[in-house]
Amino acid sequence: MDRHLTIIKEVQLPSTPASIADVEQLIDSACSSLQLNEDSYGNVLIAVTEGVNNAIIHGNQMNANLQILVSVLNNEEWICFSIKDHGPGFDPDAVPDPTEPENILKENGRGIFLMRNLSDDLIFEEKGTRVNIYFRR
Repeated sequence: MDRHLTIIKEVQLPSTPASIADVEQLIDSACSSLQLNEDSYGNVLIAVTEGVNNAIIHGNQMNANLQILVSVLNNEEWICFSIKDHGPGFDPDAVPDPTEPENILKENGRGIFLMRNLSDDLIFEEKGTRVNIYFRR
Protein backbone atom coordinates (compact mmCIF):
# COMPACT_ATOMS: atom_id res chain seq x y z
CA MET A 1 0.00 0.00 0.00
CA ASP A 2 1.60 3.23 -1.12
CA ARG A 3 0.30 6.25 0.78
CA HIS A 4 2.88 8.69 -0.62
CA LEU A 5 4.19 9.75 2.76
CA THR A 6 7.07 12.15 3.29
CA ILE A 7 9.70 11.57 5.96
CA ILE A 8 9.79 14.55 8.29
CA LYS A 9 12.10 13.23 11.01
CA GLU A 10 14.32 10.22 11.65
CA VAL A 11 16.29 9.25 14.73
CA GLN A 12 18.61 6.35 15.44
CA LEU A 13 18.55 5.09 18.99
CA PRO A 14 20.53 2.46 20.89
CA SER A 15 18.65 -0.65 21.97
CA THR A 16 18.43 0.35 25.61
CA PRO A 17 15.44 1.14 27.84
CA ALA A 18 16.67 4.75 28.09
CA SER A 19 15.73 5.21 24.43
CA ILE A 20 12.03 5.14 25.37
CA ALA A 21 12.38 8.67 26.82
CA ASP A 22 13.87 9.85 23.52
CA VAL A 23 10.97 8.30 21.62
CA GLU A 24 8.47 10.02 23.91
CA GLN A 25 10.13 13.37 23.10
CA LEU A 26 9.97 12.54 19.38
CA ILE A 27 6.27 11.72 19.68
CA ASP A 28 5.57 14.95 21.57
CA SER A 29 7.42 17.01 18.99
CA ALA A 30 5.83 15.27 15.99
CA CYS A 31 2.30 15.40 17.36
CA SER A 32 2.67 19.07 18.18
CA SER A 33 4.22 20.15 14.89
CA LEU A 34 1.81 18.05 12.80
CA GLN A 35 -1.17 19.20 14.86
CA LEU A 36 -2.38 15.67 15.46
CA ASN A 37 -5.83 15.43 16.96
CA GLU A 38 -5.30 15.76 20.72
CA ASP A 39 -7.64 12.83 21.39
CA SER A 40 -5.24 10.58 19.44
CA TYR A 41 -2.12 11.52 21.41
CA GLY A 42 -2.51 8.79 24.06
CA ASN A 43 -3.00 6.13 21.41
CA VAL A 44 0.10 7.30 19.54
CA LEU A 45 2.18 7.39 22.71
CA ILE A 46 1.25 3.87 23.80
CA ALA A 47 1.38 2.23 20.36
CA VAL A 48 4.69 3.77 19.29
CA THR A 49 6.49 3.22 22.60
CA GLU A 50 5.26 -0.39 22.54
CA GLY A 51 6.66 -0.81 19.03
CA VAL A 52 10.03 0.63 20.08
CA ASN A 53 10.06 -1.51 23.21
CA ASN A 54 9.42 -4.61 21.06
CA ALA A 55 12.27 -3.60 18.73
CA ILE A 56 14.63 -3.15 21.69
CA ILE A 57 13.72 -6.37 23.51
CA HIS A 58 12.65 -8.82 20.81
CA GLY A 59 14.29 -7.45 17.68
CA ASN A 60 17.71 -6.30 18.84
CA GLN A 61 17.78 -8.45 21.98
CA MET A 62 18.75 -5.43 24.17
CA ASN A 63 22.08 -5.18 22.32
CA ALA A 64 23.04 -1.51 22.82
CA ASN A 65 25.40 -1.77 19.83
CA LEU A 66 22.41 -2.28 17.53
CA GLN A 67 20.42 0.79 16.57
CA ILE A 68 16.70 1.23 16.11
CA LEU A 69 15.58 3.60 13.37
CA VAL A 70 12.41 5.53 14.15
CA SER A 71 10.95 7.61 11.32
CA VAL A 72 8.00 9.99 11.33
CA LEU A 73 6.21 10.33 8.01
CA ASN A 74 3.08 12.14 6.97
CA ASN A 75 0.76 13.39 4.28
CA GLU A 76 -2.54 15.25 4.41
CA GLU A 77 -4.42 12.19 5.69
CA TRP A 78 -1.92 10.09 7.67
CA ILE A 79 0.86 10.22 10.21
CA CYS A 80 3.09 7.15 10.32
CA PHE A 81 5.71 6.10 12.84
CA SER A 82 8.01 3.54 11.27
CA ILE A 83 10.25 1.45 13.56
CA LYS A 84 13.10 -0.66 12.16
CA ASP A 85 15.29 -3.09 14.12
CA HIS A 86 18.15 -5.40 13.13
CA GLY A 87 16.73 -8.64 14.49
CA PRO A 88 16.00 -11.83 12.56
CA GLY A 89 12.34 -10.90 12.12
CA PHE A 90 9.20 -12.86 12.96
CA ASP A 91 5.77 -13.72 11.63
CA PRO A 92 3.30 -11.31 13.26
CA ASP A 93 0.41 -13.58 12.28
CA ALA A 94 1.94 -16.38 14.37
CA VAL A 95 1.84 -14.36 17.61
CA PRO A 96 -0.78 -15.89 19.93
CA ASP A 97 -3.99 -13.92 20.50
CA PRO A 98 -3.75 -12.47 24.04
CA THR A 99 -7.55 -12.49 24.37
CA GLU A 100 -7.74 -16.28 24.09
CA PRO A 101 -8.47 -17.95 27.46
CA GLU A 102 -5.12 -19.76 27.58
CA ASN A 103 -3.26 -16.44 27.16
CA ILE A 104 -5.27 -14.11 29.41
CA LEU A 105 -3.04 -14.56 32.46
CA LYS A 106 0.28 -14.40 30.61
CA GLU A 107 2.45 -11.43 31.56
CA ASN A 108 3.66 -10.78 27.99
CA GLY A 109 2.26 -10.95 24.49
CA ARG A 110 -0.05 -7.96 24.32
CA GLY A 111 2.15 -5.48 22.43
CA ILE A 112 1.02 -6.19 18.89
CA PHE A 113 -2.59 -6.46 20.06
CA LEU A 114 -2.32 -2.99 21.64
CA MET A 115 -0.61 -1.53 18.61
CA ARG A 116 -3.32 -2.90 16.29
CA ASN A 117 -6.15 -1.64 18.44
CA LEU A 118 -4.75 1.82 19.17
CA SER A 119 -3.68 2.69 15.61
CA ASP A 120 -5.71 3.12 12.45
CA ASP A 121 -3.49 0.70 10.55
CA LEU A 122 -0.50 -1.49 11.38
CA ILE A 123 1.73 -2.98 8.70
CA PHE A 124 4.76 -5.21 9.23
CA GLU A 125 7.43 -5.28 6.53
CA GLU A 126 10.86 -6.75 5.91
CA LYS A 127 10.06 -10.07 7.62
CA GLY A 128 8.77 -8.28 10.72
CA THR A 129 11.87 -6.14 11.28
CA ARG A 130 9.94 -2.98 10.36
CA VAL A 131 6.55 -1.95 11.66
CA ASN A 132 4.61 1.01 10.30
CA ILE A 133 2.04 2.41 12.72
CA TYR A 134 -0.52 4.67 11.02
CA PHE A 135 -2.82 7.27 12.53
CA ARG A 136 -5.39 9.37 10.70
CA ARG A 137 -4.82 13.09 11.00
